[in-house]
Amino acid sequence: MKTKRDESAIVADQIREKHALGAGLQRFATGSVPVYAAGDKYVLKLFPAGDQVSFQTESAALARIDGSLSIPTPRVVALGDHSGWSYIAMTRLPGQSLVEAWPAIPAEDRYRLMRDVGAALADLHDVSTDDLAPLAVDWSRFMTAQRTSCRERQTARGLGSPWVEHLDEFLSRCSPRDDGRRVLLHTEVMREHLLVECAEGGWRLSGLIDFEPAMVGAPEYEFAAVGVFLTCAEPGLLRPMLDAYGMPCDEALPLRLMTYTLLHRFSNLPRYLERLPVPEVPGDLEVLARRWFTP
Repeated sequence: MKTKRDESAIVADQIREKHALGAGLQRFATGSVPVYAAGDKYVLKLFPAGDQVSFQTESAALARIDGSLSIPTPRVVALGDHSGWSYIAMTRLPGQSLVEAWPAIPAEDRYRLMRDVGAALADLHDVSTDDLAPLAVDWSRFMTAQRTSCRERQTARGLGSPWVEHLDEFLSRCSPRDDGRRVLLHTEVMREHLLVECAEGGWRLSGLIDFEPAMVGAPEYEFAAVGVFLTCAEPGLLRPMLDAYGMPCDEALPLRLMTYTLLHRFSNLPRYLERLPVPEVPGDLEVLARRWFTP
């Protein structure tokens, strides 16, 4: 009996031949769904029958932002359904994952890269959100549901004392900013989703990928994942990004970003506590917010 992995490879190869995407097929090691390099110039992303939302979201987001950002994004060349799978064939961007390149990148280039990310996010948030039904969210209802279920979700992910006892109190006095503006959000801008190249003059961004978790929502929500997975609480990295984006940095910003971190739909505070620096005295979410999100 063929495994699901074997099936996706067969289907991907058939799609590659159908659209003449070049010779050869190689699956990428990471990804929540099967993703293959098809030849040298294209990427095939496959979605199982039960994941139509992700397929519709990514295809709609990529079509809308095509050529609109200062960072290259994949261009859709074909999409459809084949043998029970939905697929997006897109251009393959050059470079390597930022998470792999990071140790070799000098400090001055890191700051420049953060500024470039900030400028690109400003571009992204300026893209029209009209007629993006697959990404639409009733934001107020979504935030209320996330707040109501926060303790339960974090506990299910393994959050224990003393952190869990402080969740409700922190959320009761710290509210995320919402002025009613709704923008196109990537929601997972992290080192794994950014591509870079080392060229004359230093490192530069060569791509932003993986838009399947995109949604329409409040702008500051974007920077929860940025602080946890891109700047990673490294002092001095968040400020150039926010400056390039054009976001004022007030005293309450770290608290709002921590709130969005807790309310993020993929939030996993226990995991973050393992990968980021924590205070000597655990449990104080305000101290943690200022450690992770102070520009």
